[in-house]
Order: sequence, then C-alpha cells, then structure tokens
Amino acid sequence: MTLLLTLCWEFLLTGLFAVGGGLATLPFLSQMGAQYMWFTQETLVNMVAVSESTPGPIGINMATYVGYTVAGVPGSVLATFSVVLLPLTITLVIARALARYRQSPLVNSTFSVLRPAVTGLIAAAAFGVIRLVLLPGDGNEIAWVNLAVLAGIFVLTQIKPTKKLHPTLFIALGAVLGMLLKLK
Repeated sequence: MTLLLTLCWEFLLTGLFAVGGGLATLPFLSQMGAQYMWFTQETLVNMVAVSESTPGPIGINMATYVGYTVAGVPGSVLATFSVVLLPLTITLVIARALARYRQSPLVNSTFSVLRPAVTGLIAAAAFGVIRLVLLPGDGNEIAWVNLAVLAGIFVLTQIKPTKKLHPTLFIALGAVLGMLLKLK
C-alpha cells in the first residue's frame, strides 16, 4: 500500500511540475529512479525509446510504463491517473480564465517567462538522455556506434528530401539499426 501511495504522490508532483510536455518529465523520472531504485538510468533510456515509439503523449506513456514496472497493472493505472489529474484540472481552470484575461500584460509576461523555463527543462532532459546514450556504463568511454547512429539520423532529418518523412520512419530505422548492430 505504501508503494502505491508513493507512486501516486510522485506522479502527482511530476504532473504538476513537468510543465511543457512529456520530455519535461525526464528529470523527475530520473530522480525517482535514483531515490527509490525503481529503475536504472539505462532502463529510463529504454522507457523513453518505448514511450516515443508508442502512440500517445510521452509523459503518460512513461507514467504507465513506470507504474507497471513498479507495481503491475494497479501501479500503471494509478501512475497514469496521477500524472494527468492535476494538469488536467489546472488546464481547465486556466482555460476559463485565459479566455477572459488573454490580453492582460501580466498573463503575457507570465508566458514569456514560462517558455524559456520549459525549454530549459526539456534541454536538461535531452542532454541527460544524450549523455546516457553516448556515455553508457561508467561514463568514461564514448559509444562511437551510438554517436554515428545519432549523427546519421540527425543529418537525415535535416536534408530537405528526407525532412518531410514521418518521424515513425526514423524511429523504425533506429530500431532496425539497433537490432542489426546489437546496440546497448
């Protein structure tokens, strides 16, 4: 019972403070894994890969995955519900108020400060994942094959003819390369 309450509390906080979308949940998940030993950083990277590859918002997918890993089906349901409860409630309240006060200088200045804060959270999460992918294990040796795959897919997404391809194709390409190269 204590495990489920802890899971609920952590995902309530994650949902409340992970402003900006699913990738903003990564710092919270990283801290959860370290504090409660529910999963390793390597498992977190795998969860990101699975969550990005499956339909739905990444934050909700991650909550479902972690909840299931920690406490099975009840944990997945509780974590998923917990991560969406407060943001949904706050969004409904703000939507009503925003329609009324959208032109307010206070509202506009609040959004102008929130954007860089959210960008910083997402950048921190992205750099954390990149570090785990490029410096696996003890972090002393660069995974050159992983770096080559990262660079290759990055270049492909920047070239005009391939820029318009659906992201699912790049995810599938990464999965195939991972199987062929037996990446960690």
